[in-house]
Amino acid sequence: MATVTLTIPDETKAELKKFYWVNWSLTASSLFKMRSIFEKYMHKEKLSKEDFEFCKLINWHPVDELPLKKEYIQEMLKIEKMPHKKTTLNDLDRLMNLK
Repeated sequence: MATVTLTIPDETKAELKKFYWVNWSLTASSLFKMRSIFEKYMHKEKLSKEDFEFCKLINWHPVDELPLKKEYIQEMLKIEKMPHKKTTLNDLDRLMNLK
């Protein structure tokens, strides 16, 4: 496996040291992998089985990075203005046909 060395400000290094339990190499590697998958997705390239497995492993999908569509936001704002009530567990059971 190759090694990459990054130069970061002293303040950033001090902040990173506070999180001594974090494997920063793994974190950076995962972020680079996410970026690579996102770029493939945006260029409509086919994602590999390994790409999908990685996404599933970290519970992420490239579409998560896209801005919400205006239509969706408008619909959510409309719903937000509608009357609401607290839902009980019994209400949920009825909605899901569990009772």
